[in-house]
Amino acid sequence: MGFRWTSPLAQVIAVGFICFCCPGMFNALNSLGGGGQLDSKVGQNANVALYTCFAIFGLLAGAIHNKLGPKWTIFIGCAAYVLYAGSLLCYNHTQNGAFTIAAGGILGVGAGMLWTAQGAIMMAYPREHDKGKFIGYFWAIFNAGAVLGSVIAFAINYNVVEAQSLGDSTYIVFISLMAVGTLIALSLCPPTMVTHSNGDKIQIQAFPTWTGEVIAVMKLFLDWRMIVLIPMFLSSNWFYSYQFSTVNGAYFSTRTQSLNNILYWGSQIMGSWTFARVLDYQGVNRKTRSFWGLAIITCCFVATWIGGIFFQRGYKITDPKGNHDFKEGASYVGPLFLYIFYGLNDAAWQTYCYWLMGALSNDVTVLSRYAGFYKCIQSSGAAISWRINAVGTPFMTELIICFALLVASIPGAILLTTRIQDHSDEPAAVTEGHDFKEGKHEFDA
Repeated sequence: MGFRWTSPLAQVIAVGFICFCCPGMFNALNSLGGGGQLDSKVGQNANVALYTCFAIFGLLAGAIHNKLGPKWTIFIGCAAYVLYAGSLLCYNHTQNGAFTIAAGGILGVGAGMLWTAQGAIMMAYPREHDKGKFIGYFWAIFNAGAVLGSVIAFAINYNVVEAQSLGDSTYIVFISLMAVGTLIALSLCPPTMVTHSNGDKIQIQAFPTWTGEVIAVMKLFLDWRMIVLIPMFLSSNWFYSYQFSTVNGAYFSTRTQSLNNILYWGSQIMGSWTFARVLDYQGVNRKTRSFWGLAIITCCFVATWIGGIFFQRGYKITDPKGNHDFKEGASYVGPLFLYIFYGLNDAAWQTYCYWLMGALSNDVTVLSRYAGFYKCIQSSGAAISWRINAVGTPFMTELIICFALLVASIPGAILLTTRIQDHSDEPAAVTEGHDFKEGKHEFDA
């Protein structure tokens, strides 16, 4: 069968390009340390507001997605990214951080909606044996956006050796690309129209009632499978404040920060794609693959963060802001490769989180709740970590907290992997305006 816009793969790729334009560009800005501003405090405080609102609305976004559908949920979410980038452009002229911080909070609401819808589509649309591959496709396209954003920032700021804020032209390019992603969202199909090549529909629950949906979301806090993954979810974005602000932002020159980010996000493309193939390998059962995946990411992050400890011993928060440049030669290579491996670990860690959740269900409505729960916990951790960074916590203390949280994630992940089944064929609950426990239902196109 030829290309179909209503195929699961086409829809996942479309969401990948939407995230290429919106979160991808945001990541390129955020990884410069402070949204590209020389005074990183405004960006740090905006991130606290962003991730606090993200945590709250990430939990509620599953219900919003299940009511509005992916098109409008993602469209609204994308519009918030445009507003945030515009606030940074305004800050260049007003030096008033109130609008940027408020825009960060609004972006938290929008990001919660976008990422919940994205997670549901990415985990529920593919067949079980293709879930890792679809995650890999999405992650590659999405992170290509951050790579492009970093290339743009690097090209525009190539002759800027001293650390300084990004210019207006950089922000205008980012705003334009985010606007394109917002428009692409309007082309998404409703889940009822998405079918596999043999005509099979994806599993969808009917929307119960707002009360029933809220009850279903709250029950996630009593689901042992979600509870044991809380440390893993909490740690999955915690390290961004350390890596972007303390390592990249505090140690390197402006143009070198952009170059580092090209390689950081580029390594995520390779890391997610390669790791996804391991998780989809059909030569062994799914439980074995889950153990393999956990063993790989554990070994990788332990080795990388031990290397980070040796690097962090070289400078402290009390030192003047670093201005190390990529033209320094051999002394630049070591920190660069450490930063690349930070990116690889991030991609593998989040790919594994999504794959684990995708192994628990095939229902798009259930998985939208899982994705919202994941983003709620993840963003709670990010809000705390950005606040820790903003109040001037010693750099080595930040690193140790990141490392400790990653280690604390392993026991719960091990417990869940022992319960992974080869198939997720549980009946999907549905409500036709009454009770959400009435059994399986699939919509007709």
